Amino acid sequence: MTFRTIGLDPTPFMRLYDLGDDELALHDARRVRVGVAGRVPDRVELRDLAVGESALLVNYTHQPARTPYRACHAVYVREGATAARVVEGRLPSVMVRRLLSLRAFDSGHMMVEADVVEGQVARARLIDILADHRVAYVHAHYAKPGCFAARIERI
Repeated sequence: MTFRTIGLDPTPFMRLYDLGDDELALHDARRVRVGVAGRVPDRVELRDLAVGESALLVNYTHQPARTPYRACHAVYVREGATAARVVEGRLPSVMVRRLLSLRAFDSGHMMVEADVVEGQVARARLIDILADHRVAYVHAHYAKPGCFAARIERI
């Protein structure tokens, strides 16, 4: 069993790139200049942003289905990101370095399993979760802040 980790499509965020701070605030967004490496995980390119890079902190609906699990939360998107990164067969290093919450959903978008694991052992746990025929996809979250990290699907 193998899987892919999928970054967010940047299209919905592109309209925010280069807006002024006051305009961003009207969209409930903030611009953040990275000051410390390893502290701002981008959700499009699935990497930690480098010192000096600019990110937008935005509210993102990561579970849009009309179920009790409908959810949104803050995520960072590198300002200027143009393509979602897809990583096959492993988790990107930005996720391996963090504590993860894994939430497995069925085709009706209802949660059927969940776990919290260190990123270094998450690959094995994901393979177990995805072996369950009920699981259609997994949402990974950074467990400490609780924000969405990426969608994970079987290949």
